[in-house]
Amino acid sequence: MTDALKRLSEEGVAIWLDDLSRKRITSGNLAELIDQQHVVGVTTNPTIFQKAISSGDGYEQQLADLAARKVTVDEAVRMITTADVRDAADILHPVFDATDGQDGRVSIEVDPRLAHNTRATIAEAKQLAWLVDRPNTLIKIPATKAGLPAITEVIGHGISVNVTLIFSLERYREVMDAYITGLEKAKARGLDLSKIHSVASFFVSRVDTEIDKRIDALGTPEAEALRGKAALANARLAYQAYEEVFGSDRWLALDKAHANKQRPLWASTGVKDKAYKDTLYVDELVAPNTVNTMPEATLLATEDRGEITGNTIAGTYEQARTDLAAIERLGISYDDVVQLLEDEGVEKFESSWNDLLKSTEAVLERLDPSKG
Repeated sequence: MTDALKRLSEEGVAIWLDDLSRKRITSGNLAELIDQQHVVGVTTNPTIFQKAISSGDGYEQQLADLAARKVTVDEAVRMITTADVRDAADILHPVFDATDGQDGRVSIEVDPRLAHNTRATIAEAKQLAWLVDRPNTLIKIPATKAGLPAITEVIGHGISVNVTLIFSLERYREVMDAYITGLEKAKARGLDLSKIHSVASFFVSRVDTEIDKRIDALGTPEAEALRGKAALANARLAYQAYEEVFGSDRWLALDKAHANKQRPLWASTGVKDKAYKDTLYVDELVAPNTVNTMPEATLLATEDRGEITGNTIAGTYEQARTDLAAIERLGISYDDVVQLLEDEGVEKFESSWNDLLKSTEAVLERLDPSKG
């Protein structure tokens, strides 16, 4: 065992767990990860909840009570997921207090079927914040075109947000602009900006998965030399954009009002290609004021064999631009890839949500006392 997780934290990277289940809460596992593995936050998504609830572990009694009340399947799923998020938020509350609200946070996503509906996303975000009713909650809003004005409006009402499914540098800049505009609205309303937090979830491994597939289809030595370069280059240039935006004159006015920077969060950091080291997207994305949300397997791999050597983003921007330009010259369109990944990301979460609704509905039917 190494002290890699401790060193990662000391370098300014907040370690969040990309997973949640009732069993993880009730068994004490989450508390143990916080205590021993430097975990200071939790992210969830529809796929995570679909896997957790479908396993049935720990949900039977609540499902039986919901069936007896004859609630709709949509209400049942929201009651179950918000209960898990609330309990996880309570476990993380000491971290929230110790970090003055920066960490100790749990994210919960708006219904992914609303990803292209601005008004419904705003309404759902408000409802989720009310339902969970914990100050250390982040409401996840996807970075779709319809999501951008929703982010501004929700932040403007003082609700902290995790912006998810960011793949492109252009969209990331739009996300930061949406956040800052929201803070300006909150300031105009007289809200305390120091209480509003946000992270921007920039997805990593899926970029390599898609671009490597296209590289492999080309099959040339020139192309093969660029395998595994795209995701890190993209993320590192995102950090450069973060430094620029939050070093601007526009930000300075909000900084004086005690606003918090929107931290970059490295999402999708589990390595999907066995040719790469399983801690690649942790070791190579170390920089101050960032978050890395990891599946448990990546967390434990980092603890065991992570190589944390200091800041691995500073000084990389020129090489990152060179790598992305070389990939473009192969005929692989960056714009096409990132749009495809955004579309697929929304579709995958919607599919997981629909699967969750179906499996929950089946359990509610089975447990309905009037049908016994």
